[in-house]
Order: sequence, then C-alpha cells, then structure tokens
Amino acid sequence: MPRSVPVVPAVPAVLLALALTLTACDGGVHGTPGGSGVRDPYFPKAGNGGYDVGHYDLKLAYDPARGHRLTGTATITARATKDLTAFDLDLKGLQVDGVTVEGRGARWNRAGQELTVRPHDDLRDHETFRVTVRYSGTPQTLTDPDGSHEGWLRTADGALALGEPVGSMAWFPGNHHPSDKATYDLAITVPQGLQAVSNGELRGESSSKGRTTFRWHGAEPMASYLATVAVGRYDISRSTIGTDRLPAYVAVDPDRAKASRTVLAKLPEIIEWEEHTFGPYPFSSTGVIVDRPQDAEYALETQTRPVFPGAPDTATLVHELAHQWYGDSVTPRTWRDMWLNEGFATYAEWLWAEDHGGDSAQQTFDALYDYGEDDHPHLWSFPPAKPSSAAHISDDPVYVRGAMVLHKIRQKVGDAAFRTLIQGWAAAHRHGNADTADFTAYVEKQAPDADFGTIWEEWLYGEGKPENR
Repeated sequence: MPRSVPVVPAVPAVLLALALTLTACDGGVHGTPGGSGVRDPYFPKAGNGGYDVGHYDLKLAYDPARGHRLTGTATITARATKDLTAFDLDLKGLQVDGVTVEGRGARWNRAGQELTVRPHDDLRDHETFRVTVRYSGTPQTLTDPDGSHEGWLRTADGALALGEPVGSMAWFPGNHHPSDKATYDLAITVPQGLQAVSNGELRGESSSKGRTTFRWHGAEPMASYLATVAVGRYDISRSTIGTDRLPAYVAVDPDRAKASRTVLAKLPEIIEWEEHTFGPYPFSSTGVIVDRPQDAEYALETQTRPVFPGAPDTATLVHELAHQWYGDSVTPRTWRDMWLNEGFATYAEWLWAEDHGGDSAQQTFDALYDYGEDDHPHLWSFPPAKPSSAAHISDDPVYVRGAMVLHKIRQKVGDAAFRTLIQGWAAAHRHGNADTADFTAYVEKQAPDADFGTIWEEWLYGEGKPENR
C-alpha cells in the first residue's frame, strides 16, 4: 500500500527566505559592522573597532610643484577581532579611487573622517585580511583642539607630516588611535633633487625619469601618530652610535645646518646616557629631522626620528629622544594617558641636568612648587591624569606636574630603586600600550612596602595644588 504523506504547515514566505539566507551563509557567520571609533575619552571618533592592524604598506607619490598633489596606495594587513560585515578606516579629505579586500572589489562610502568598507565576503573573527585603498588629492593641514596644526604641513620646498594626535589620517587611511600599533613599509616617490625621510631604516633609493623613490622600513610596532614623512632638501648624515653600532640617520634643512651642528653632535652622548638611565634603546635605528622654524610649530617624537622646527636646544633633544622609550615604545592606551609620555620626557630633562652639572631634580621640583606659577600660570589647573579636555592634553600640568609625580615616587622609594623602576617600566611594556592604572599597579608591585596613596590621590589625580609633604 502507498505510504502516507504527512501534512506540513505552510511556512510564511519571509521566514522561508530568512532560513534560506542563513543556510547559504558559509559556516553560519553572522557578522556586524566594526565600530567607527574606539571611544577615546578625548577623541571618540579616532580609531575603529572590529579589527587590529598588523602592518601598513604605503606607496606614495608627491610633487610640491604640481599642486601639492599626493597619490597613494595603502595596503593594510589586519586581523578581525569579531565577525565583520563592514569596517571603518580613518581618512580625512583626499579622494578614494578604489578599495579591495583580499583582492576583490569592495563597496565603500565616506562620512566625515570615516571610510566605511563593505567587503565582498564577510570576515570571520580572527581572520587575517588585506584591504587596499587607492587614493589621491591635496592632503590637508588639520587644526587641533588646542589650535596647533598637524596633518600634512606644506614647507618651503616640500612637506612635513606630523600626526599627534590624529593628523596621520590626513595622508593615509588607517586605524588612527595609539592603542593599535603596527609595523610599516613606506615607499615615496618625489621629484629628483628632493629627499623623502621617514621612520625606521632606509632600505633603498632609486631614480628614473626625473623622480626618486625612497623605501623606508619600520620593523618595530608604531602608533600611527608617530609616523612621519619629510619631503624637501636636506643635508643627510649617517653614522653609528655606541658599541652596538646603532645606525643614526640625520636630515637637516641646509638653512639650519650651521645652527644645528653643535647640538646634534651630542646625539651619541645623549643616546648612550639615556640607555644607561632608561635601559636598552628600543628601536633598530635613531636620528633626527630638523626643518625650518616656519615649517612646524613644535617638536614631535616621531618614532626613531624626532622632528624639530629649527635647531633644538639640548634639553629639547633630550626630551624628544626620551620619548623613544616613553611614548613610542611604551605607548599610551588612550589620550588621557598623555602624562605617561610627557611627564617622563620632562623628567628626563631634569635628570640630564642633574647628571651634567645643572640643578638637581630636587632643586627643579622645589623651584616649581614654590614659584612655578610664574612661568606656568596653569600648573595647578587640573591633575596630570585627568586633563580637562582634548584642548589641554598638552598643557603644563601634563608635562610639568607629570614630572613632579615621578619625583614624588623617587622621593618615596629612593634613587636606586627609582632608576630600577623606570627601567623596568620601559621593559615591561616594550613595544606595547599602557595606561595610568597599569603604571600605578606596576609601581605598587615593585615597592610593596611603600604607601603611594597620597601621591596618587593628591599629585596624580587631585585637583589644585597639593601639600608638599
């Protein structure tokens, strides 16, 4: 006899379509878009969620004589940190000419500084992928909340790229927040007769048809705000420092060469002193870039090759090179943690003076405590670990009062233990990220018998001028 056929209730068309869609999905991946920003307390739109960048490969061409036009191809290797249907890159200005993910064309759209990419195939959590962005245009100079300028700065004979805090998005797409560090390769082609200087080591230089390409490689992780490229005419000198023969590459605008000669001759001495004070130099090369005073408004600790607007004085050179340990190797987790950069670099100036016949750090501290408002009227306006706004992350309390916090720790633990502590801090988070909570926990672990409560409560986080006790 024939088998009976069961009666199946009708399935609504919408549910059937949904079921077919889910069945068709490879492995049942249900991704979501990555976040447009990592909710930094001062720059909430900086960075992006959903992935971690491992490497940037940037191929650029720039001609200051032809409308300051920049063309670029950025190939970014990243790892998804969740299932993704889309992800964002930070890119301010410039025209996007095409985007691919894993070699396949991807849809994209722009909204402000966000470049949202929708890959052809969804990305799985932990999947490594490559996104390539072709772009062009005239890169912008950006104005920070404090009124200073960053991004792509035009100079008399070329350009200078400075990125703190978010200026790097003016010249290449990426995950522009200090919490996401990556290695870099950068090739930049410029008119023959100009140099192009960047971070890391110069791996090659070749000329053809009136243009020269410079190929730079940064082997150690770097936050994007520390990336730089300087295009112009420079006097180039190369040397090695110390018994380890650390390569040093120095580029000086010819207009500043004479004024810079004496202070730059101290580069080996400063590097060797800082290695003795802070521990082994954390990168595979060093050097500086000196441009003209009108080319930038400030010095910046760009990784392996800090930038100076004119010949620096010794204290400024000490400061920016100390950042190679504190800020570049040990990078803040958020922009709220700036004092971990600037307090350390400022205290390096005090230590250098102390070791080279100047005031002791204690004398410097006492003078600041008693009369600091004369030169720094806003010294006690806010605590170093809690800048009042994005416009104030580079103000005196972050630098000077940050250094005073370190001196209070030194007073508490003694000179020898303090030197061990600051070297250990640089080693513990080498090439990584850290925040203020990480630092206070580290200090307490290294000196378990000391009570740091007053230092944290009054000097690091407290409002107003603390009692000096």
